[in-house]
Formats: sequence, structure tokens, C-alpha cells
Amino acid sequence: MLLEALYHVPRDKWAYAYDPATIHLRIRTKRDDVERVFALTGDKYDWKGTYQELAMEKAAHDRMFDYWEVSVRPRFKRLSYAFKLVAGAETVYMQDSGIQTEEPTPPGELFEFPYIHEIEVFKVPEWAKQAVFYQIMPERFANGDPSNDPKPVEAWGGKPTRENYFGGDLQGVLDHLDDLVDLGITAIYFTPLFAAPSNHKYDTMDYKKVDPHFGDNALLKKVVECCHERGIRVVLDAVFNHCGEQFPPFQDVLKNGAASPYADWFHVNQFPARVENGFPTYDTFGFFPKMPKFNTANPRLKEYLLGVAEYWIKEIKLDGWRLDVANEIDHHFWREFRQVVKKANPDAYLIGEVWSDSLNWLLGDQFDSVMNYPFADKVLEFFNGGMDGCAFSDEMGALIMRYPQQTNEVVFNMLCSHDTPRLLTRVGGDKRKLKLCVVFLFTYIGTPCVFYGDEIGLTGEGDPDCRKCMEWDRSKQDRELYDFYKLMIALRKKHIALRQGRFRFLHAEHGDPCIIYERMDELMHFTVWMNNTPEPRTLTHPMQTSDWRDGLTEEPVAPAGGVMNVSLDPYGFRILYRRLK
Repeated sequence: MLLEALYHVPRDKWAYAYDPATIHLRIRTKRDDVERVFALTGDKYDWKGTYQELAMEKAAHDRMFDYWEVSVRPRFKRLSYAFKLVAGAETVYMQDSGIQTEEPTPPGELFEFPYIHEIEVFKVPEWAKQAVFYQIMPERFANGDPSNDPKPVEAWGGKPTRENYFGGDLQGVLDHLDDLVDLGITAIYFTPLFAAPSNHKYDTMDYKKVDPHFGDNALLKKVVECCHERGIRVVLDAVFNHCGEQFPPFQDVLKNGAASPYADWFHVNQFPARVENGFPTYDTFGFFPKMPKFNTANPRLKEYLLGVAEYWIKEIKLDGWRLDVANEIDHHFWREFRQVVKKANPDAYLIGEVWSDSLNWLLGDQFDSVMNYPFADKVLEFFNGGMDGCAFSDEMGALIMRYPQQTNEVVFNMLCSHDTPRLLTRVGGDKRKLKLCVVFLFTYIGTPCVFYGDEIGLTGEGDPDCRKCMEWDRSKQDRELYDFYKLMIALRKKHIALRQGRFRFLHAEHGDPCIIYERMDELMHFTVWMNNTPEPRTLTHPMQTSDWRDGLTEEPVAPAGGVMNVSLDPYGFRILYRRLK
């Protein structure tokens, strides 16, 4: 065994309480180096009476490591533990004091999970585990009230630029809520709605006022009420990293400089605040002078922003916040933010915009979830032919092992957004590849999100082209694609195993772009077969039972001689299932 590859720490994603009675333990070993791993567990005050030797499952792997996992339900909410690792004739033990060949003499020198304090258990909103999200940019979704259009406004469906307007508004959303119900949507994520001079509204000038081009506060409240009547949750975008240049406190700083009572609300490096030689003398989002960065450590600003977060939760019964540029705001702010929001609505779903490994924000004291851009990147790379099945399983295994299970169950998975090219564009216009991506999205761990218009075939390169107007003329929509999205959403909503069941690759080989994977719980066992090639393929996998059915047609599908043979069209897929109870 390569002992240097062994890794475990008794905290974070390696040892955590999944619920008030269950502890999850993980350990890392070199890839294909260890045959079996056992968790030696017990209570330090009654080791002999509570001792268990639990076989750990190889839950995932990446290019370099295997990851082993076990769920433990300690009798007294305390746990002392060590690991026994076996490879051939070699056995070693890993405990808090190090790695040794002699069996430990408990309870001294073992790892400890001292006690499961329910107040410290990371609890995520249950509804988010079941949700199917739909992302809406209100300016581009539907124009329901031409009387509030900005001047000038262009004809609906024109070419989007960074500056132009098409008149989309909240009345347009209200007019089309039943279309979202028909599709199967159960939650909406709105990009910013508050008063701002731009079409995207990420340069807020009034945090407690709906932009007049979208409607007013009363209309937003009505939209949320109508959504709730239809079983749709609503999440708004909070831009707390920066504001717009027209935000009144920043205007005061521009006018009064260091004498402004708001001077410390921002990071002004040199007064007066101005643009000098092309660069602002104050910190900004990126290098955009019209988006000055907040100093969220300032107590008065913090009180103001937390008040905004609480106000909308209470005022419109908001179901959560998506938090823009979340990684550029201090952790102290986000810890207080969570406390304020969860006190106002314990079921609020908090999604941070963090584009990389986000564990520091996902330990139970800040966010419930993050926008899972790494998921989108790896899925699209694979289905665009950029890696084989083995590499894809490595990449997905690494993503799964980034976070505790409760986070994985609600991580915000999307295939594109307002900040990326459209899905159909990202797969080169090939609907077959798009469908493989969508099948994977809706049969994978986490909370799926559809960007408005993807379901009817909208295309577009990066911003601003991806922010096209929604197409409402049914004759110009891809209705076959719409029906496909609707079918996959319905399948996910029907089966809890596709939302919370175990995920594991069954076939993912070097040089082979085809994959088979499973989702499984106590009631149902799903297998998903994918031919990620331009040629017909028949995939095989050992299966002993003959009670399998096609998940979309209900057609019986039986193995032959203990082997399932599934023939697939080019870039085809098939979903099989069997009932376990």
C-alpha cells in the first residue's frame, strides 16, 4: 500500500453528521491500491459493548485516488473510530495518532466524533431536493405590459446587445406560469429584479424597489403568490458584492468624498473616488467603474444588506436567495446572512455563485448550495467527445467527493446560464448530444435547473447572445424537444431514486466513450445506458434478474444468460428500472 496516499481528518466532508442520528465517514486511498477498508467504531466509554467493524464501500474515484464511505449510527451519538485497510497479505490501521501495522487498543489514540449536536447538523431545505428549477431573465422572458417598456425598446426577438431592451417584465412571467406548470417546473430562479439602469440589473440602485420596467413591489408579491398557488417556489438574485453607480450612498461618496457618512461602505483607495488613467480609485466588480464593491465588514452596511435580505423573505414570502459573486464577500458576512435569513424562513434555499471548489461555504454555516459550473463543464466536455468514459467517471467522482452528501443532494446543477453559451450551441447544434446532457442532468445527484428557452431550442453564444428573447410562437419552437424535456422532468419527479438514490458508474472504460450508471434506493433500481458515439452500439452488463423495464415506455427488458444487452442508436440512450419492493 502507498501509505502516503491515505488521508482522513475528523471534520468537514471526511467525518460529518448527515442527520441527528447518523455520521458519515470517508477515507482516501491510492487508486486501485487497497482491496478492502473497514471502519472500526465504538463508544469510548463502552468500547466493548458498542464495537462494530463496518465494511466501507468504494463510493467514488478520481484519476489518482479511491474514496471509501460508510454510514454509522452510533448508539449514544458519540463515535470513536479507526480504519483497517487490507491489500493482499498486508493490513494497516489508520487512527488519530497515525498509521501502524498493529491493531489499535481502543479507545485511546482513535479518531473522535465527540457528539452529534443537532444544532450543528447541516440541514438543507427538503423541498430543494425535489425541485426542478427554471432560470428566468425577466427582461427577455415575456413582455406582458407594454406600458412599462423602457425607451427605446426594440421589437421582441431582435439581436441582444449589452445595452438594448425588449420590454420583458413580471406581467409576462405571470402570463406564462401555466406554461411552466405544464413543463413540470417547481421552482424559479430570477436574475435581479430590483431597480437598476442596465438590462441585466446587476448594478442595483434601489434594493427595496422592483425595477419600474418590470412592474412594482405589489406585482412581484402577486407573482410569488400565484407561483405558490401552483406549487412553484421562488428564488431571487441578491447582488451584495457590489452595487450600481447610481446607488444613493455611492453618489454621496462621489459628492462628499471622505466626509461622506457612507465612505466606509466601499473600498475607496484614494479620494476623491474617480476613474484615473482608465482605472477607478475604488474597488469594483472586475474593473467596471459603474459597479463599486461593497465593504461588507462595515457594520452599518452589513445591517442594511441583511435588512434587505430579511425584508424580501418576509414581504413576499420568498423561498431563497441566489447570491451573486459570493466568493468575493467575506465569510463573516455570509454567516450572519444565513442566520438572519433562516430565522425569517428556515426553509429558505441559499445558493452561492462560486465557480470552483466551494467547500468553505458549504459546511452548514453559510450556503446550502452553489451554482455547479464544474458539473456543466465536465458534462459538456464528455458529451462533446473531449474525454472517454473512464476520465468522465473520474471527474464526476471528484465532484461528488468535494462535498457532504446533504450538499450533493441540493447542489445547483445546470448546463448553461445567462453567463455561458446556450446548451444547444455548446453541443454544436446536435440535439442528440443535447438530449444525452439533459438525461444526465435529470438522472444525476443534485437540483437541476433549466435556462429559459433551452427546452424549445434557443441557441446563442456567450453574453449577450445567450440572453435572447424567449420564443413564444409555437410554430417557431422545437416542440419535440419541449416534449423531451417534459418527459425527463416527469420521470425525475416520479421517482425519488432519481433525486436521492445512490449514484455509481457501472461501465466507464479507457478508450470507450459509452457509459452505464445507476441510481438506486431501497425501492427502485435505475440503470442509464448511453452511447456517446456517432455509430450504433450494443452495451452489455451482468444482470441476474429478469424484471427490468424501460423507464420511458414501460416495455419489459430481459437479460439473456445473466447479461443485459442494450442496443443503442448513435448518441442514443436508454433508461431501465426494476422495483426492489
